[in-house]
Amino acid sequence: MDYANILVSVDLGAAAPDRVRLAAGLARRFAATLIGAAAHKAPVPILARDVFEASQHEERNTRQLREILELAHAMFERSAGEGTGTEWHAALAGPITHLVEEARAADLVVVGRHGSNDVDPGPLGVPPGPVVMEAGRPVLVVPPRLSHLKAARIVVAWKDSPEARRAVSAVLPLIRGADEVSVVTIGADARHRGTEDVARHLARHGAHVTAHRLPAADDDSSAILRFALRQDADLVVLGAYGHSRLREWMFGGVTCDLLDGSPICSLMCH
Repeated sequence: MDYANILVSVDLGAAAPDRVRLAAGLARRFAATLIGAAAHKAPVPILARDVFEASQHEERNTRQLREILELAHAMFERSAGEGTGTEWHAALAGPITHLVEEARAADLVVVGRHGSNDVDPGPLGVPPGPVVMEAGRPVLVVPPRLSHLKAARIVVAWKDSPEARRAVSAVLPLIRGADEVSVVTIGADARHRGTEDVARHLARHGAHVTAHRLPAADDDSSAILRFALRQDADLVVLGAYGHSRLREWMFGGVTCDLLDGSPICSLMCH
């Protein structure tokens, strides 16, 4: 399996051009189509005296929103660069809803990190949490100021679960070109969780892979990130664990911490 269609969330925030460049690099690597997606929901006219005035307000708002979306389109094409096959999918809709809908025809969805200390990407911005939960596709979360992903050293944070199994399958196209892959689990009973089985599976796909067990830690996410940084990894792969309730996305510790502040790209599957 390769990536044939890569979908990237586009906004007018400072981190967006680098995110598009990274996604475009992956698209060229796999000869894939890069699909840029952006959306902004038109506000409902209020304080209008009659239907005619409400219609005027709606037309003005729609025109302004289309101009914003055209600015995003121009940035997307500029950042994607030459040699990248692109499509542009914009809508007057909620940004999260639009991106999740567009994910139905994508092999990989690329979004920006949206942590508590990150700069607000503006009204076109899409937080990764709901996309991970709803898209049904692997989601690559990109920190700010990263414009290239080689995936030369990959860390697979393994936990024997459906989410982690999907993440391992989703990263196979990148694993084939990696210099080193580390399958990592935490805790004394790690040998019972299939870590070595997964390592052998990846080796059959051409990976240069090793299995590692980290000691149990109070903060698993910090332990995984410390290991990844020691390995000079540029990609962490994991299952995303959480649930949705009234459109509030709540995650387990490792998933939440990586979504909020990982300095390394994270590939997640729910």
